[in-house]
Amino acid sequence: MIDNLEYNTEREHLIIPEYGRHIQKMINHAKTIDDKDERNKLAKAIISVMGNMQPHLRDVPDFQHKLWDQLFIMSNFELDADSPYEKPTKEIYEERPDPLRYPQNFPKYRFYGNNIKTMIDVANTWEDGDMKEALTITIANHMKKCFLNWNKDTVEDAVIYDHLFELSGGRINLKDSEEELLDASSLLKTKGKFSSNKKGHHKKNSNNRQRKRY
Repeated sequence: MIDNLEYNTEREHLIIPEYGRHIQKMINHAKTIDDKDERNKLAKAIISVMGNMQPHLRDVPDFQHKLWDQLFIMSNFELDADSPYEKPTKEIYEERPDPLRYPQNFPKYRFYGNNIKTMIDVANTWEDGDMKEALTITIANHMKKCFLNWNKDTVEDAVIYDHLFELSGGRINLKDSEEELLDASSLLKTKGKFSSNKKGHHKKNSNNRQRKRY
């Protein structure tokens, strides 16, 4: 009896472990059936059992398509059965996706973030007018806030205007503008308010810890 014991380390590797070893054995058995009608009948029965194991997904679109794909994957694409959907191939399954490029549009001023460059590119496509002017001022104020968060407590508006001019490729020029950006205290007010609330929260908790409980 001891000689017939099976250890997981000696068993066949499960391709999709969530379905368990019995489903894998059923699929392996289906591959050995010579009669195609019987093989198709058994394949549909296996699909039914796989679906019963995930009843919460029955109403999900393309759920049956997913089950058939998983059936062929667990058979190592060796099961010859008629599927109501296009059969997946091993080449497509093992194909690796192209690596995603990191959106590093303008690495010179990283503290502004990539969203600023995207906003500037959008502003460049707008026609001159009040809407574009309001957008550029908003962008400049946000740039100033980013600068203050990562660099120092004060920054001249001229520095922000120079950076904006450079990032826009010279198409947005506020160097001669009489518009003044928000001061540092206004831009960082939200951060200070959050910090004070956080300190008060800790203080309240410390008082609760000191309170006697009966």
